[in-house]
Amino acid sequence: MRKRRSLRSRLTLLVATAVALAIAVCAAVCWFIVRSELLNQVERSLAGPKGPQGTEWIDQYCSGNGLNRPPPPRFQLLQAIDVDGRICVIGSVGVRVVPGDRALAAAPAGRQEFRDGTTDDGASVRVLVRSAGFGRVVMEARPLAEFESTLTTLAWILAGVAALGVVGAASAGLLISRTALRPVGRLAEAVEHVARTEDLDTRIPVEGTDEIARLGTSFNAMTTALAASRERQRRLIADAGHELRTPLTSLRTNIDLLLRSENTGRPLDPAPKRRLLANLKAQFEEMSTLVGGLLQLSRSESEHEPHVEVALHEVVESAVRRAALRAPETPMEVELEPWYLRGDQAALERAVVNLLDNAVKFSSGSVVVRLGGGELTVRDHGPGIARDELPYVFDRFWRSSSARSMPGSGLGLAIVAQAVREAGGEVSLENAAGGGALARVRLPGSPTRAGGPAAEA
Repeated sequence: MRKRRSLRSRLTLLVATAVALAIAVCAAVCWFIVRSELLNQVERSLAGPKGPQGTEWIDQYCSGNGLNRPPPPRFQLLQAIDVDGRICVIGSVGVRVVPGDRALAAAPAGRQEFRDGTTDDGASVRVLVRSAGFGRVVMEARPLAEFESTLTTLAWILAGVAALGVVGAASAGLLISRTALRPVGRLAEAVEHVARTEDLDTRIPVEGTDEIARLGTSFNAMTTALAASRERQRRLIADAGHELRTPLTSLRTNIDLLLRSENTGRPLDPAPKRRLLANLKAQFEEMSTLVGGLLQLSRSESEHEPHVEVALHEVVESAVRRAALRAPETPMEVELEPWYLRGDQAALERAVVNLLDNAVKFSSGSVVVRLGGGELTVRDHGPGIARDELPYVFDRFWRSSSARSMPGSGLGLAIVAQAVREAGGEVSLENAAGGGALARVRLPGSPTRAGGPAAEA
C-alpha cells in the first residue's frame, strides 16, 4: 500500500504548487503583453505616413525611371503588385504573395491589412498590405528576427524567474508548514504521551485564538473532564468499598454465629435466632439498596431510558402512596397541580420517593408536599441542616452528623440530583422558616399535555 504523505509535506507541496502556478500564470501573461506591445510597435512603424512623394517614387521605380536610384532606407522590404498581377520588388528580397494580397487590389485606395509572412529566402516578416487604387497593391514588410529574439530572451528570463520562484516557494512552504504545524506537533506529542502513560494531567500551552489554539483548548478541556471523571470513579469505588465494609462485616459475623451454634451442637434459642435472622434480612436489604443506588449513579446521562411525556403530579401522587406505606405514622399534607414534562418516569418517581423518605426520616411532625408551576417542594418539620453542611447534601455517600446513626447509605439525595439534572431541572435544599428542611425541585414543562388545550387563566 502506498504510504500517505505527512501533513507537513502535503502543506509544503500545496504552497509550492500554488506559488508556482501563480508565477507561471504571471510569466505567461507578461510574455503575451510584451509580445503584443512589440508587435504593435512593428505595425506602427509599417503604418507610418505615406505621402504622395513615396507613391510617386514607387511608380517611377517600378516603371523603370528610377532604376538607378537606390530605395530609401525605410523601404528595405517593399514591393508592388499591379492590376495585371505583376510584382515589382523594391530592394534585394521580395515577400511571398498570397491570394488575399491580390484580392485587395480591387479594394478602394487606402484600405490596408496586416499579416504574418515570409520572404523569398524564408525569413519571418510582418507585412502591411495596402491598396493604392487603380488595381495596385503596395506591400511593405519588417523583419521579425529581432522581435523573435527579444521574445526568446524574455521567455528564458521568465522561465528562470519562475524556477527561482518555485524553489523559493518550496522553501517558504517548508518554513510555513514547520511554523504553522508546530502547535499540531505539540498536540500530537501530548496525545501520544496520554495514550502511552494515561497521564491525564498533561496540558498543552495555548497561544492566540486561532483554530490551533481552539484545538489545544479543547484537548485541555477534554483531559480535564477525563481526569475529573476518573477521580469521581475512584472516589465512588473507594466510598462504595467503605460503605459496603460495615454491612459485609456484620453479615459475616452473624452468619459465623449461626454456623458456630449449629456446628457446636448448641443451637440458639428461637427468640434470639429470629432476631438474628431479622437482622440478617435487614442487612441484606440495606446492601440491596446500596447496590441499586450505586448502579443508578454509575449510569451516564446517555444511558437513561428514552424520555416520554410524564405527568409529574401523578408521579408525585404515586410516590406519596409508597412513602405513606413505609411510614404510616407520619401525616402528609399534599397539594398537587397538573404539570407535564418529558423525562424518565421511573427515575423521577424514585427521586421523589427519596425526597419523601429523607423528609420522613427527620420529621417530627407532618411532611408537606406542594406542586405548582413546575416547582415541587417537600418540607419536613425536623431539626434542619447545619449551614456549613448545606453545600454537601447532594454529594455521594455524604451524610450529616445527625444522620450517621440512622439507616441509609448517603446516596438518596445524589440520586435525586442526577434524576432532576437528566430531566433538565434544578434541585436545592435549604432550611425552612420556622424549622425543618425544604427541598425545591424545578422542572421545565407545561400545565397541559403536549398538543392539548391551553391552560385556563
